[in-house]
Amino acid sequence: VQLQASGGGLVQAGGSLRLSCAASGRTFSSYGMGWFRQAPGKEREFVTAISQSGGNTYYADSVKGRFTISRDNANGSVYLQMNTLKPEDTAVYYCAASQYRSGIGLRRVNNYYYWGRGTLVTVSS
Repeated sequence: VQLQASGGGLVQAGGSLRLSCAASGRTFSSYGMGWFRQAPGKEREFVTAISQSGGNTYYADSVKGRFTISRDNANGSVYLQMNTLKPEDTAVYYCAASQYRSGIGLRRVNNYYYWGRGTLVTVSS
């Protein structure tokens, strides 16, 4: 699976952005998908994930209620709608694919085998 994230940019605090991740390969629907982020000088951290069917979603406490993950298996895409953005959301955002189809394993960075190139999100105060 090859992944390509897009949609990052500069936004003011309180604004919104929608990230997209396009996947190649016919087996997209068999993977759990996640979004992670990495701020300068910090480790990569879990943001959100969605099960292979789309029926289950998982969020970090820091983004719960503000971010929404979704996927379109027919088109091989996963999305991250980010609302009420805060300066601390500034980071490079990565989409990733996991052979874990659902469950708590989708929260762990080491359970993701395929990674896309990141897209930078900058939130100004």
